[in-house]
Amino acid sequence: MEDTIDPFEIHVEEAVLDDLWTRLRRTRWPAALDDPDWAYGIEQNYLRSLVRHWLEAYDWRAQEARLNAWPQYRTTIDGQQIHFYHVPSTAPDAIPLVLTHGWPGSVLEFVDLIGPLTDPVAHGGDAADAFHVVIPSLPGYGFSQPNDRKGWEPRRTARAWAQLMSRLGYERYGAQGGDWGWFVSQWVAREDPAHCFAVHLNLLFAMPPSPEAVARLAELPASEREKWERFQKYSSAESGYANIQSTKPETLGLGLADSPVAQLGWITEKFRSWTDCDGRIENAISRDDLLTNVMLYWITNTGASSARFYYEAMRSGALAPQPRLETPVGHACFPKEILAAPRTWCETAFNIVQWTDMPRGGHFAALEQPDLLLADVRRFFRRFRA
Repeated sequence: MEDTIDPFEIHVEEAVLDDLWTRLRRTRWPAALDDPDWAYGIEQNYLRSLVRHWLEAYDWRAQEARLNAWPQYRTTIDGQQIHFYHVPSTAPDAIPLVLTHGWPGSVLEFVDLIGPLTDPVAHGGDAADAFHVVIPSLPGYGFSQPNDRKGWEPRRTARAWAQLMSRLGYERYGAQGGDWGWFVSQWVAREDPAHCFAVHLNLLFAMPPSPEAVARLAELPASEREKWERFQKYSSAESGYANIQSTKPETLGLGLADSPVAQLGWITEKFRSWTDCDGRIENAISRDDLLTNVMLYWITNTGASSARFYYEAMRSGALAPQPRLETPVGHACFPKEILAAPRTWCETAFNIVQWTDMPRGGHFAALEQPDLLLADVRRFFRRFRA
């Protein structure tokens, strides 16, 4: 039956791992380019060092155990298998919260937040800040299987999340996310306003509300002007991956499915560009976290289907400007986030009741600055507790 919820545990067969190690050792490298600034893309010497770490030091079984430390499930919604973590809190007044990742992220981003969210007392917090946690893998990502169906985009995904929360018995819940998670989370609020009462985002963007708004940029503080400059830089120099994934994802997917080094390079370059790392990824996240995130694409063969989410989103209307979202929104604004807009513009599109300018951090907030994100999520949802 489609509404069945089945327990799930990650166990990758040794043959899959052996094939991975063989492919890594047999990589055919192109001629190296002297490009220490990564101006042309990922720098080959760094990529080679990552491959050595993958082969010689990385322990997948230890990471597998880490991922399996919390209960996971699979269920089918709208014909699509959905993988998700579901960790209820023992606190009587815990708030259900669905957290959504993006590309090139995964559920890994939130795994180390499960304990502090569900059991704050055990992590130095207040029992009044407890959450029941639901963390799904986006359709076509990770263990939500490589889909072979067209049409999975943010709005349809939001409807699936609403159905998932209902299936789990939650009548009142919040949503949180960044990257694709910010689109999905706001669509959850739009599609299920009777049950989703608030949204917390670590990426929030709005286009200029009028031509005059751009003309008046000079009147805004430098910190606000910098947000728009960040978006313009992203559009001109960092968005080529999105153009490819939203136009020809299947062609790209052939390389991602066949070469683990291609998959590693495709993702790693974004982690360097999008994290607050001063040019060294390890300043923001560990090599093992980076590789585990890549493994969730490689072992599930979801490089192509995850890219396809862009194709579907661009043609669905889900990314088009919408009427102002009146559901209360909280925003954790990290300084190295790739997409940003002046607060005044965002307030025309969203009912922002909390805005926090963070001192550090980038696009992968839950991995880079988990304590800052956790504190902001707790503070935001306190206003909605009984």
